[in-house]
Amino acid sequence: MSGTRIASVRGRRVWDSRGRPTVEAEIALADGAVGRAICPAGASKGSREALELRDGGAAFGGLDVARAVANVDGEISRALVGSDPADQAALDRRLIELDGTPAKTRLGANATLAVSMAAAHAVAASRGVALCESIGGAESTLLPMPQIQIFGGGAHASRRVDVQDFMVVCPGATSFAEAIAWTAEVYRSAGEAMAARGKLAGVADEGGWWPDFASNEEALETLVAAIERAGRVPGDEVAIALDVAASELGSDGRYALGLESRQLDRDAWIELLLDWTRRYPIVSIEDPLGEDDAEGFARFTRAAGERMQIVGDDFLVSDAALVREAAALGAANAVLLKPNQRGTLTETLAAWRAAQDVGYAGIVSARSGETEDTTIVHLAVGWGVGQLKVGSFARSERMAKWNEALRIEERLGARARFAGAAAFGRSRPRG
Repeated sequence: MSGTRIASVRGRRVWDSRGRPTVEAEIALADGAVGRAICPAGASKGSREALELRDGGAAFGGLDVARAVANVDGEISRALVGSDPADQAALDRRLIELDGTPAKTRLGANATLAVSMAAAHAVAASRGVALCESIGGAESTLLPMPQIQIFGGGAHASRRVDVQDFMVVCPGATSFAEAIAWTAEVYRSAGEAMAARGKLAGVADEGGWWPDFASNEEALETLVAAIERAGRVPGDEVAIALDVAASELGSDGRYALGLESRQLDRDAWIELLLDWTRRYPIVSIEDPLGEDDAEGFARFTRAAGERMQIVGDDFLVSDAALVREAAALGAANAVLLKPNQRGTLTETLAAWRAAQDVGYAGIVSARSGETEDTTIVHLAVGWGVGQLKVGSFARSERMAKWNEALRIEERLGARARFAGAAAFGRSRPRG
């Protein structure tokens, strides 16, 4: 770039995968380059996430984003026009200062994030390089291990099962393309097996099969059978990752399994999860305990953290300070990175840097309400995070992201490196 400046900032209302309004930002630079980005929306949310500003009222069930779009067109545009887009940290700092609240309750994290991402895209377009290279340099060659939902549950499927995501990962794969191909066979096999048994109720929010199981454990058994039916070895070639989303199941150290009509205290809940990890090839569990249960998180991590990945999502909400606090407690060993939990790319990157400092692994993640935007794929590659979670192997808002990663891997050619099974290991602290 040759010092080009922001010429215009524009917001617009677009629509996500649930048919709900969301915010797109478009930034044009003085040299003619343009960047666009769309903010996603979550269903299950941590209480400490930045605010997704909605209008309330009658329109679209109160979910309209006219105020957030007006904030992009008004205050944000006036503050950024004429500034240098290449200094992402300075641009994001201006957005944070302009909002002036801890959780972006004034301008809305959906407004600030859309602008933050659009600026990064505009800079990449001006440089004539892919976004991952623009943010990470030419050495950004690590393709992430995909975590792909096979069965959707929890808030993503009207609680047909309690666990929110039953996913697969492919530790035996040697490339991103191979991991995707193996997962395609598992996804197809799972759907066929469920349909044959009369257990298929449809497709969930993120594209996974919407199951009709009698218990959460039946989902685990069916997933292992689907891996075998696809011709893969459970555990060695294809393994299981869970997103329990335990904050949705209870509070104050008590957990309720609605599907099984059971109430469990912390000790019984932890023992149930540990039993699953002993009997099924589970290599990663996200939010096994509630966001308000740091003690339970630490106890579960002590019991299982040496042999598997324990991920904080609602527990950490992509917050660098919370990552450091969790590390001091010995709670979790990996962080989920969702940019809209913070509202800018710089704050999300700070959470990843904090994770690296304390030896945590990371996963860049989409939300359940998604769009065709592929920014997070480039974040995973550009930041060298090593894992990517965007939902299932169906619906174009999901496939757009998997397909973008395939293009990046192809473009890198012999320089491409696949994170593979090492992605689940705890990284070494930086420095």
